[in-house]
Amino acid sequence: MRPKPFKPVPYAPDARFVADATTGLIWHFCALRTLYADTDRAGVVYHANYLRYFEVGRAALMRDVAYSYKEIEDGGTSYPIVKIGIDYFRPLYYDDIMHIHTRLADMERVRLTFDYTITHEPTGEIVCKGFTCHCAINGNGVPVAIDEKTAYLWDNFPR
Repeated sequence: MRPKPFKPVPYAPDARFVADATTGLIWHFCALRTLYADTDRAGVVYHANYLRYFEVGRAALMRDVAYSYKEIEDGGTSYPIVKIGIDYFRPLYYDDIMHIHTRLADMERVRLTFDYTITHEPTGEIVCKGFTCHCAINGNGVPVAIDEKTAYLWDNFPR
């Protein structure tokens, strides 16, 4: 299966973001180099490590746009993942540079969803696409409404 095209171009108002020329959607952008420890015996990045890369992208987006996860958790709300999905299209290898593109896709009363596209830096090829869905909970593990800081993130994400 081939992925739908993804053509990131600079987003003039803010260098931390790119616009997908094929859809017009705005994505937060960060780069990361794979570590030897990320690879498996076959020499490719182990599949579960892409979820760590999603976290890198999500944390960078939140820190750049509004508030860090730590600040939000210090306020009494946590966001455990309740659902994930990922499609792989090509592998990454040790020392490859990847671009992690992250966007807030949806926000409901107690849940929010982030979308991700990881590309191989030298070629621009799509490595994988995925999503994570999170539920807001309080310190007792009870679902609660999205906190003010996360709502601020949603309101201030470029569109």
